[in-house]
Amino acid sequence: MKNRIKFLYILCVFAVQTTVLWAQATAPFRFALVTDLHVTKSGNAAEDLQRAVNQINAGDDIEFVLVTGDVTEEGDRESLQKAKKILDQLKVKYYAIPGNHETKWSESGVTAFGDIFGGERFRMKYKGFLFLGFNTGPLMRMADGHVAPQDISWLKEELKKAGKTQPVILVTHYPLKPGDVDNWYDLTDAVRPYNIRTFLGGHYHNNQFLSYDGIPGILNRSTLRDKNPAGGYSVYEITPDSILVYEQNIGEARRQWAALSLKTKYYGEKGASDKYPDFSVNKEYPLVKETWLVRTGVGIYSSPVVYNGKVYVGDDQGTLTCYTSDKGKKQWTFQSGKRIVGTPAAADGVIIFGSADKNIYGLKTSNGKLLWTVQASEPVLGAVTIENGVAYIGAGDHTFRAIDIRTGKLRWAYTDVKGYIETRPLIEGNKVIFGAWDNTLYALDKTTGKELWKWTGDLTRMHFSPAAVWPVAANGKVFITDPQRAMTAIDLETGKTVWRTFQSTVRETIALSEDKERVYSKTMNDSIVCYATQGDQPVELWASNVAFGYEHAPSMPVEKDGVVFGSTKGGLIFALEALTGKVLWKHKVGNSLISTVVPLSKTQVLFTATGGEVGLLNNCTEKMQFHEKSH
Repeated sequence: MKNRIKFLYILCVFAVQTTVLWAQATAPFRFALVTDLHVTKSGNAAEDLQRAVNQINAGDDIEFVLVTGDVTEEGDRESLQKAKKILDQLKVKYYAIPGNHETKWSESGVTAFGDIFGGERFRMKYKGFLFLGFNTGPLMRMADGHVAPQDISWLKEELKKAGKTQPVILVTHYPLKPGDVDNWYDLTDAVRPYNIRTFLGGHYHNNQFLSYDGIPGILNRSTLRDKNPAGGYSVYEITPDSILVYEQNIGEARRQWAALSLKTKYYGEKGASDKYPDFSVNKEYPLVKETWLVRTGVGIYSSPVVYNGKVYVGDDQGTLTCYTSDKGKKQWTFQSGKRIVGTPAAADGVIIFGSADKNIYGLKTSNGKLLWTVQASEPVLGAVTIENGVAYIGAGDHTFRAIDIRTGKLRWAYTDVKGYIETRPLIEGNKVIFGAWDNTLYALDKTTGKELWKWTGDLTRMHFSPAAVWPVAANGKVFITDPQRAMTAIDLETGKTVWRTFQSTVRETIALSEDKERVYSKTMNDSIVCYATQGDQPVELWASNVAFGYEHAPSMPVEKDGVVFGSTKGGLIFALEALTGKVLWKHKVGNSLISTVVPLSKTQVLFTATGGEVGLLNNCTEKMQFHEKSH
């Protein structure tokens, strides 16, 4: 009898608890969403955000706020702090993720956002709903958005812990669509087994209802006023059976524009079979093979470095890894404090690289043993160039340094840079030349660091800076391309513009031929162009249609043994005949950005990809042709 009474008591308690939990899960609540704030050091954007915060505070029905990226225009610490100061005035909690303006343009290597807002992801459970927010990139390189492998792993772990019945709302900046996020299908496949009610985000600056392979996606208006008298934001109302979406313009009544049922299953266990990238190009060139491929599971934003039969690669978790170049076998790793963005360089048994942990490192190439460090005051994002035992590297602290690679002793430091530095410096004669995110190309004396000249080219916006391109020089001229879509030749001695052309619509890629007679660049649609390095006017020698589509990634072409190698934001690597532009082969290794490739010969080329791949391609076509001729 006692056992029966005890059982009934437990059953009643369970029923009451279940009723309470169900009531919590279905209790109506409202939250606000602000996105695409684009706060700058001056201008109307901060005022628009302030008005949104004031209006949210004036009401009593908003229970929390989601901030879904592009918090700033330039990704700088000062603007991020300014935005946070305004957001901190909210009377309710808010949860923020970065947008592409924080991840592409960032003097901190995207570390400032996490420092200021507490992280690049968030997990929050509220009245029965789980909210997961995360970064959709791209990180430091102009390309499509990209969800890093480690972020997808985190998302899988969180969803697995939550279980398949837990209602989940996912929060991103980019829409999960082709052309917006290069690996969007990996993300939708990862979350499909769970109870995803919708994705929320921004980026387009207007209200849109989309479908991400069947999963609902809602994009929201920007807080910016644009051409209207005032800006606005979005309000979400969760009811027991629906998600209602409102536009809230400042000073006006809310206007409902969308609704989602919480009782409807919008997608099935399997998505569309035709959503995945098309690798059919590989069938056109079947003799191009991946000799080896390592999937690291961590984002990679720098190029590989080859030295004495070894390959060195830095990654998003701050690890520098050494592999054998013939088989891709891991030899050793070295752990820095934060992500590695700039491409390292090696010479005389030392490899040098910068880290977002604010240090420049010198390691032994043989075993990864730390030899020395040089500390900067901000993250070090620049690629490295070494000449005659001196490493040249720029950093996010607006400083360019020359360092003795054997001792780590600072030879000199130039501190008059106005923007952060990410490029690989050019050494030409007595000069070291580099661009920064301040509309400026600098030429310094490589021995003393004395400023010789500066070129600005009448560029008016930070985003037009010649900062991602790796400059080259020949016949008394420095050649660059910039995001204003121009190619420019600059007098090496004076820094004056020799010629500047917009005719090919190039962006941030340039390469020099081995005989220094030609420069190559990717256009923003399908083609590689070739210009002569001689003369005082632009002379196009050839243009080759590679058919890679729309393109804006800053990965440089490279010539080796008469072959021009190149790569794209969509995982394509290609090879052209240097003198004619004839397409020799193409091979697709993935769907994310391939950084500047490193050819070992006319048939072998090393690559790294944002998706975390490191590999070696080999073109067996020439071997086959030689074999056929010999018989």
